Amino acid sequence: MADLPTYVQHCLHSCRLAVLAIMVSAGIVLQFLACALYKNWWPMLTAIMYVMLPMPLLFFGPGDSSIISSTEGGGWVDAAKFLTGASIIGSIAIPSILKHADVIGLGAMFLVFASLFVFGCTAFCYFRMGVEDEDSYF
Repeated sequence: MADLPTYVQHCLHSCRLAVLAIMVSAGIVLQFLACALYKNWWPMLTAIMYVMLPMPLLFFGPGDSSIISSTEGGGWVDAAKFLTGASIIGSIAIPSILKHADVIGLGAMFLVFASLFVFGCTAFCYFRMGVEDEDSYF
């Protein structure tokens, strides 16, 4: 991509940001569909975990996405990785427990899992986009 003019590079970067925004919107729509279609708003509990998910990395991490794939770190970095992993497990466990207790239906659980998958793919693409760009806007 280095041989492309800068205006084309900026356009491609903007298109990638637009795709990420559409993916986040799709995840939010799936989350609301899981609640609205089955007339049960308990699956929205996982939205709390989506909000809490990046908090340990923001509070204890160095500020970039290199912490996720690095093997080195101190006590605070390890604590951030542990709390992030616990949030991910909680995002999977909440709909499973609600289904096991017959609070939500099977379709709502699968819609919440689809929403989690879309959000996970979005986060992966965002971090990948940050690694590929040397002069990132972020």
